Amino acid sequence: MIDTALASLCRLVAGSTVEWRCDPYASAQRIYFGNHSSHLDFIVIWSSLPPSRRRHARPVAGRDYWEQGRVRRYLASEVFRAVLVERRGADAGSAVEHARAAVEQMACEMGCHDSLIVFPEGTRSASGEVGPFKSGLYHLSRARPDAELVPVHLENLNRILPKGEALPVPMMSRVTFGPVLPVRSGEQKAAFLERARSALLRLEACT
Repeated sequence: MIDTALASLCRLVAGSTVEWRCDPYASAQRIYFGNHSSHLDFIVIWSSLPPSRRRHARPVAGRDYWEQGRVRRYLASEVFRAVLVERRGADAGSAVEHARAAVEQMACEMGCHDSLIVFPEGTRSASGEVGPFKSGLYHLSRARPDAELVPVHLENLNRILPKGEALPVPMMSRVTFGPVLPVRSGEQKAAFLERARSALLRLEACT
């Protein structure tokens, strides 16, 4: 009940027009990867999914942000069923060990039924431009080769809730779900990340 109301509220505030270039009702587990410019990003993707798919879509988000306060903790655990990962701090060990642990956690949390919503840039873009992808998406796709990779381009979210702002400004946005990105056996990390980023940029160019 709460998730339906929240999804409706999000669509109202963001004024989202949704376009699908893949089957929205596909039963396969998926890794939705999108551009990141706002705290609303994962909520907009989540709310744009059909209800039957939304119940099995889990956003990946920073534990430090979503465990601040009772409301955020409740939404993260009970509504979004978010996969909360630790952001690397000064005492979090090497970057490689931290990234490996995060990927293992995400792959495990998918289980046999759930999909993930991730943002390969790793941080929000203040300008709205799509930055370079970090390696997590590559390693996650190798850990879960059974999952479909779906690029999702978000337009105008950086203006609705810019980085550093607390309250959204209602205006129109657009969500475009692209075709499934095929996984190529033996593809090197750099080539994969460039191909995934290019798939996202093509959706931007077509909007």
